[in-house]
Amino acid sequence: MITQIQRERLVGFCEALIDQQAASILIHPRQAQPGFWFGGGNLIEAPNGDFYLVGRYRIEGDSRTGLGMGERGLEVVIFRSTDRGQYFEKVSTFSKAALGVPRKSVLSIEGSALHWTDDGVELFVSSEKRIPYPAALEVYQKPNTGVWTIERLAAPTVEELASAQPETVLECSDPRYLHVKDPFILDQPNGDTLLGFVTHPFSWASSNTAYALRPAGASEFQPPVYDFFPRGFVWDVAICRATGWLPIPRLGVFADGPDATLLFYDGGESMRDLDEHNAAAKRPRGYSCEELGGVAVTAGDGVSQIERLSVSGPLFVSPTGAGTSRYVHVLETAEGFYATWQQSQADFSQPLVMHFLSRERAAQLLAE
Repeated sequence: MITQIQRERLVGFCEALIDQQAASILIHPRQAQPGFWFGGGNLIEAPNGDFYLVGRYRIEGDSRTGLGMGERGLEVVIFRSTDRGQYFEKVSTFSKAALGVPRKSVLSIEGSALHWTDDGVELFVSSEKRIPYPAALEVYQKPNTGVWTIERLAAPTVEELASAQPETVLECSDPRYLHVKDPFILDQPNGDTLLGFVTHPFSWASSNTAYALRPAGASEFQPPVYDFFPRGFVWDVAICRATGWLPIPRLGVFADGPDATLLFYDGGESMRDLDEHNAAAKRPRGYSCEELGGVAVTAGDGVSQIERLSVSGPLFVSPTGAGTSRYVHVLETAEGFYATWQQSQADFSQPLVMHFLSRERAAQLLAE
């Protein structure tokens, strides 16, 4: 779909955008130690130029054992910045109790996404709830664990989301895709809304990516497409979960089109940390909660003609801690591109970091 020169320019653009060395910490986790992080959300720009940031605080725990090792996904928080991301103030917070639906209380909160609509704003939040496994698989459900679903809250303003009632928009009973979580959004030129999300089988043996389309003017999403982005063959053979789309700017080698879109994703060789041979070259391999970062290029629709730019290895690896670099999201504005992601630190915590790339610099990187 793209030429060799376009591939090279895109890799340079992405590496400059997700700059591991130049990124600065935006939101610290509750503690500076393993198992604590903030992120898994997105950054959006309001019509008046304010930025709104959503994410969740996570404190240590393990989804394999339920709540026995910690509270895990504790709360979703929305912040606002009136100075283009220099300083953020808390606007509202959503506890586990606030995100429950009838007869389905929340055990742990996962990814979230803010999205502007014609009527105001909507917040998509994923969480693990007290839901039993399908009848034939109940024996595999561990104590104090549940099933992940995605809910939507809607209001005229971001501030009014605090009083909105969550309604389930995505859930699944198919064992292959039982757990659905980590929503992210792409607005199509024709007004359609593309809602991407992550799936796990009942066995938690892999991480995968799916999407659902909401046609322009519609209130409901169409049935999900679960198999549009297959896992890779090397570093992303077990984990391949997309986290954000970015339409490629019409600059340089892409000035004449056709439309194309970047798809950022988290990857890993295994769901659990792998032992390495003593004589093997040491490298981060990526595993659940400590994924590494990759990117693919797609057609303008974001879901077809997918071509990986990170084939034999990840493109984004933190220089410290476990190498973790995940939940990439990029906000494009008039002045440039604001990238946010969770980055492993020397203490193995994962704060949310941010890096800005100007439009002028992007033009240089994508030049012919």
